[in-house]
Amino acid sequence: MRLGGRVAGAIEVLADIEARRRPVADALKDWGLAHRFAGSGDRAAIGNIVYDALRMRLSHAWLMEDDSPTALAFAVLIRQWGFTPETLATELEDDKFAPALPSFAPLLSRDLADAPLHVQGDIPDWVQPSFEAGFGEEWLSEAKALAGRPTLDLRANTLKASRDKVVKALDRSGATASPIARNGVRIAAGEGPSRLPNVTAELSFQKGWFEVQDEGSQIVADLVMPAEGAQVLDYCAGGGGKTLAMSAAMHNKGQIHAYDTDRKRLAPIIERLKRAGVRNAQVHDDVRRMENLRQKLDTVLVDAPCTGTGTWRRRPDTKWRLTQKNIEERTGQQQEALAEAAAYVKPGGTLIYVTCSVLPEENDLQAKRFAQNNPEFSIEPAAPAWDALFGEKAPRPHSRDNATLTLTPASTDTDGFFFCRMRRKG
Repeated sequence: MRLGGRVAGAIEVLADIEARRRPVADALKDWGLAHRFAGSGDRAAIGNIVYDALRMRLSHAWLMEDDSPTALAFAVLIRQWGFTPETLATELEDDKFAPALPSFAPLLSRDLADAPLHVQGDIPDWVQPSFEAGFGEEWLSEAKALAGRPTLDLRANTLKASRDKVVKALDRSGATASPIARNGVRIAAGEGPSRLPNVTAELSFQKGWFEVQDEGSQIVADLVMPAEGAQVLDYCAGGGGKTLAMSAAMHNKGQIHAYDTDRKRLAPIIERLKRAGVRNAQVHDDVRRMENLRQKLDTVLVDAPCTGTGTWRRRPDTKWRLTQKNIEERTGQQQEALAEAAAYVKPGGTLIYVTCSVLPEENDLQAKRFAQNNPEFSIEPAAPAWDALFGEKAPRPHSRDNATLTLTPASTDTDGFFFCRMRRKG
């Protein structure tokens, strides 16, 4: 397919997402099934246009004075892919599948600095107060960074391979050592129509040498700092990414209990544990079978259900579906998860609270509320652990008090993650 056909395909997908309010991944998959003639490069290019359009939907629409799928798709090509109206017209000339070019007059005449701040930051207007509360004067740069393309991040599974070994195995994919995470491997996001490598098809992945995991997720798993012989509970384990990371950090010693209320989310963990060579993890899907663990565990990690605002680079469609009701539902679930998980922490043990959100309602405010309502728990500063693990010269996460940490694309070049450590009185 030439560029014109790819743009037309992206416009179709954007229109489908808008009309049916469905996840972008589902819309792209259905388009691919209905257009089997499209090659992998075509599908990747179409996906890139769609994702880029959704990441910067508000600013694209404001500059084009048009929020239609056609306007958004063409704005991507001009603003993000390096075309000019002239070079684009030349590229699409005689392409019978190319949509008609929209007017670029507004785009060329308007200055984004004149737009409302939430438009400049490409976030819903009603979310702006939360960003201001969480990041202060830096909120706009934090919002803008959430509209960029994410890298492909991997974690070398040190139970089977060193980071150097993984980097060498993925050399043709452009893999390099991550800037912060001790076992992280990074592949650049790429530009324009370029597609990321399918690393899960690599033999080294099948051997269990690495897992796909955002560097931010790796970092918060590292910050848990589980001791080799510790008894640990990953209370909202999901697919097991942090369970796997902690097992490697513990050198397969001690015991990790992985639990999740959602059996469907938990199901992939079995195969992942097997491939990674993890031997110190037990998987639970029934809380009643964990009664004997109450007040017995050294560390309990609560990777709580959240709005996922920290993952907006990877899932930009969720940015525009978020509602105040979603936040209220998630904060209620977080309070329940913390209260339930706290029962397993032994005297002197630690309770770790993590989200992949950047909103203070789900982060600092939740942790402080829990500590106030449960005086046997107190928040411990996380900054010393950061320095001990990653060094004082490493990029610094956002923190208003040096007690809790918020990783963001702007501060740490990772997805957004919140980390808080609380200790139970001995």
